[in-house]
Amino acid sequence: MNRRKAGLIALFGADILSALGDRVSMIAIPWLVLISTGSPAKMGLVAAAEMLPYVVSGVLAAPLADRFGLRRTSIVTDLGSAAAMAAIVLTPGLSFAWLCLLVAVAGALRGCGDRVKHVMLKPMADAAGVKMIRVTSSYEGFSRTATLVGAPLGGLLIAWIGPNQAIAVDALSFVVCASLIAFFVRLPAPAVTDAPAALREPYFQALRGGFAYLRKDHLLLGMIVMTFFLNVFNQAGTGVFVPLWVEQVLVSPAALGLLFGGFAAGALLGNVIFTVLGPRLPQYSSFVIGAAIGGAPRLFTLGLSDRLWPVITVSFCCGIANAAVNPVIGATLYERVPAALQTRVFGVAGAISFMGVPIGGVLAGWSAAAFGLRPALIGSGVVLLLVTLVPVYRWWRDPVELPHYSAKEAA
Repeated sequence: MNRRKAGLIALFGADILSALGDRVSMIAIPWLVLISTGSPAKMGLVAAAEMLPYVVSGVLAAPLADRFGLRRTSIVTDLGSAAAMAAIVLTPGLSFAWLCLLVAVAGALRGCGDRVKHVMLKPMADAAGVKMIRVTSSYEGFSRTATLVGAPLGGLLIAWIGPNQAIAVDALSFVVCASLIAFFVRLPAPAVTDAPAALREPYFQALRGGFAYLRKDHLLLGMIVMTFFLNVFNQAGTGVFVPLWVEQVLVSPAALGLLFGGFAAGALLGNVIFTVLGPRLPQYSSFVIGAAIGGAPRLFTLGLSDRLWPVITVSFCCGIANAAVNPVIGATLYERVPAALQTRVFGVAGAISFMGVPIGGVLAGWSAAAFGLRPALIGSGVVLLLVTLVPVYRWWRDPVELPHYSAKEAA
């Protein structure tokens, strides 16, 4: 294996390891709050204290990361996240306010560090001679695996060694990530040539650049808005609708694991299929068809069925279709956005997409309380179906595929 491919694998591994550690801390920190305060409300607050800075820093810190250097930013943010997690472990008598502050610092650092790692993937993949559609589809598969494994692993670590030690494992994972980037990742020269322009550009002008570019690229903006809606309804299902359906219809908490596992298994299988076939498939049509099939049918089945296996089967099929969405939009961002703007545009795109997560939970809880579970499920399915059919209709009337722009052409 040559050094360029080894560097790509190290960067890829650091990103996935960071995601796995995040899932562990997302279980361990709220559990620590629960056993120390006994307050479910404070559990929600500490989760919000992590997520909000994560979203905001991906946008606001992007120009600073360009000035400081992508590789250096990744190393520093990982070490800073490790220090914040270590501070939680080493100060067991920490007040709730200080805990929220440390969690917020870690979230802000991770938000910036995750964006920077994503930006570095493109030059590293180009140097290694690997197509980005393979990189993004593989990343999606490993990321889903980390999500699937991370939560149970967090629970097991809490049971085996306690929440403080589980958080210490998360801190150690950030140190490993920083070491992988420091020792194995070297950005190729073309990725560095944009740095002088970033250094000369004023901060607010650089910040506006990400919004301005995204606003002009209507196709890319439409795809990102679509991911916002998908995140709204995915979170509505995961956080509210599925648990309520299990509690009201089946009265069996064990079914939760089967339902979530069915969707995750379909997503993993879909990622494997798309990793192999993705480079030969039309990208935009894969995106719109995957979005249309991967969301609404699951909500309709929950709203119309009282049996577990039809819902698991449809969830599995939705997971397969949904696997095409994120790899395509990831590859499209890398292809259409100039290298000098990627840190900023990726931050804006991530913020728009992630905003759907808290909104989805709130809307699902409100609609289920106001109208009942089944009307809320059917209504949500109708709305999501209409939203996802808009690009399908446009694509059918005027078939379009994603051109591959070079950074020079896009600028």
